[in-house]
Amino acid sequence: MRNNTIGSLIWLRLMRFTNQSNQMSNEFLKRFDLTTAQFDTLMQIRIYQPLTQMELADKVTVTQGGISRMLARLEKEGYIVRKQDWKTKTISLTAKAEAILEQAMPEQLAFQTSFFDDVLSEEEQKILYTLMTRVHKHSQKKELPPE
Repeated sequence: MRNNTIGSLIWLRLMRFTNQSNQMSNEFLKRFDLTTAQFDTLMQIRIYQPLTQMELADKVTVTQGGISRMLARLEKEGYIVRKQDWKTKTISLTAKAEAILEQAMPEQLAFQTSFFDDVLSEEEQKILYTLMTRVHKHSQKKELPPE
């Protein structure tokens, strides 16, 4: 373990798993002509629509600049519509996006679930979920240490 703490080793393992999972999901979602980020974005729009670009940016793992480019592409491909209502521009899904999500969502969820079902018992998955939820909630309140 040299100079690593168990916390740093857990963090590294999580980062590696996330990167590998995202790479595999990107490859998997090619069959639907989507990336992982696009899939996540469309799912968030589906859940919260209509919503603004700022609201969407808070819910996805894409930067503000990245979300602008992605939305332009999704709009060009006919997956979303943006409507101007006085000062507010909202984003909603099209029927085309709903149709692709109906097809992609169960397959993507099954693929992601398999990462855990293949190696962890149901009880282990519940424990991991509880622990990760606790760490995530703590991280949301965490502040940077002073310089």
